[in-house]
Amino acid sequence: MKSGEHSEKKRWAKHPIPTPTSIFARWWIYQRERFPIFSYGILVAAISFCMVSYSSLVRGYTRIPDSKALIVAFVTTFIFFLQLRIADEFKDFADDLRFRPYRPVPRGLISLRELGVVGVVGGAVQLLLALWLSPALLPLLLGVWVYFGLMSREFFVSTWLKAHPITYMWTHMLIIPLITLYGTACDWRVAGIAAPNGLIFLLGVSLFNGFAVEIGRKIRVPQDEEAGVETYSCLWGRQRAVFAWYGALLATAISAFLAASKIGFALLETCLFISLLLVAAVIAGCFLRRTVAGSGKWIELFSGVWTLLVYLSLGVLPLTWQLVLKGS
Repeated sequence: MKSGEHSEKKRWAKHPIPTPTSIFARWWIYQRERFPIFSYGILVAAISFCMVSYSSLVRGYTRIPDSKALIVAFVTTFIFFLQLRIADEFKDFADDLRFRPYRPVPRGLISLRELGVVGVVGGAVQLLLALWLSPALLPLLLGVWVYFGLMSREFFVSTWLKAHPITYMWTHMLIIPLITLYGTACDWRVAGIAAPNGLIFLLGVSLFNGFAVEIGRKIRVPQDEEAGVETYSCLWGRQRAVFAWYGALLATAISAFLAASKIGFALLETCLFISLLLVAAVIAGCFLRRTVAGSGKWIELFSGVWTLLVYLSLGVLPLTWQLVLKGS
């Protein structure tokens, strides 16, 4: 649970939270609790720079990415993540009304209609940005939209998917590589060439890292479990959930090594991820040995830091390294 949402839950337990009349105040509270724009902004900036920069590096071009490509990749990716949050609000509305009335939508702070309007306007912005950079991006943008639409409808097999949580997870995680493919296309597609061969490894990074983040944010000690919230620690048990989380980190690290090997950055990438995996092992061990309330937040926090470092290590760091070598 995000810190903002956690504080609102405690306040709600004492007395209902009054709804501000100002539209700005309402949206500010919503973003604080459900979609922190500054935290997401930093993360999406690292991801979008990585996507454009890596695509350029893997096809042999060492240069600072085009500003237009970076703007389109950043804004479009940011909106994609916002749309995913909005889709979750629609999907979880009934359960939130029953089990989590302290959340912004069930308590009446923001309506589903307002969220729907924001999602549609966001799609219009994505379309205009694609046309501004290159109409060649439109088929890829449409592909992400189609998959997003199917995912939002639970592929029309909602009951079956909910009965198979692993299948539910991987079918929903596939949206992340699709977003990554679109972000990289702001480089290679605009250049009028086919997707570079090494790009498959970056897509693997985004997929497995998505698993790590998804599992990591749903691992809790028993006293932090909530009725109506399906966490992986509840579904699989704490030990299996932690092992699955660590396995996702390891798969991400292997994919990142393979991606880095395509741009001559494998050695430094290996040193970085060995260090991070050791830190993750310590965090996992401490979590399994102790049952202190809130200790699951360390896994969630590390997952966020890990994600930021993963994309920086495949975008900013290798580009900086190559530019230094080129200038020396």
